[in-house]
Amino acid sequence: MIELIQVPWSPFCLAQKRILEYGGIAFKTINIPNHDRSLVWKLTRERYYGVPIIRDGKTVVFETDDDSQIIAKYLDEKFELGLFPHYWTGTEAILWRYIENEVEGTCFKLNDVFWKEFVPKSDQLGFLRHKERKFGRGCIDQWRAQTPVMVRQLEHLLAPFEVMLEDRPFLLDQAPHFVDFDLYGMLANLQYSGHHKLPAIHTRLNEWFPRVAKLKISQASGSADPRRSNPKQVREKLHSRHKRPAARPK
Repeated sequence: MIELIQVPWSPFCLAQKRILEYGGIAFKTINIPNHDRSLVWKLTRERYYGVPIIRDGKTVVFETDDDSQIIAKYLDEKFELGLFPHYWTGTEAILWRYIENEVEGTCFKLNDVFWKEFVPKSDQLGFLRHKERKFGRGCIDQWRAQTPVMVRQLEHLLAPFEVMLEDRPFLLDQAPHFVDFDLYGMLANLQYSGHHKLPAIHTRLNEWFPRVAKLKISQASGSADPRRSNPKQVREKLHSRHKRPAARPK
């Protein structure tokens, strides 16, 4: 059984957990304090201290840099999840960088404002010390004061995804891919405290989120099996959307 070593509210952990659930993969979670990464350090043989990591038998899988996506690619290859189709490679790489930098950078601050409500009391000193060492003394109070501005900023950051969902159930095509689960993780983190919701103005995104939250790979195959997507059909669809309009009669 796969073990997911995580901090429960981490957006990156929420994304990987949803991928495991989506694939119907047997797993268990091991929660660690946000400030104590000693278990991660030990399992990775002192090569990594971030979260999440997974342990699959004797194999320990972790990221090598901020953009590696090694964990998701490991799960994708082993369980044939269809998360990284080759014809979306460049597009997904651009999108996940935007998701994990611009979107995540706003979502976690909005959630962290309510940290005392979800961080266990025994871990709160370590959590606050970790945040203030990374972002500066009083950072959470600053984020609280900036909440209205950040909420408006998030509406703007999410607008491209609202447009992408105009004619498809998932971000890229008829099947969910890695970027769907990646964005899900950031937005699940935003809502973790229960104080924030997705911007109401983005109606399609509000329909997409619960769809991804409950989706199983067996259900996804009902419309388009993510393991058997046809790149030719995708290219033809994209081409048809960008054809020049017919000339007006003179």
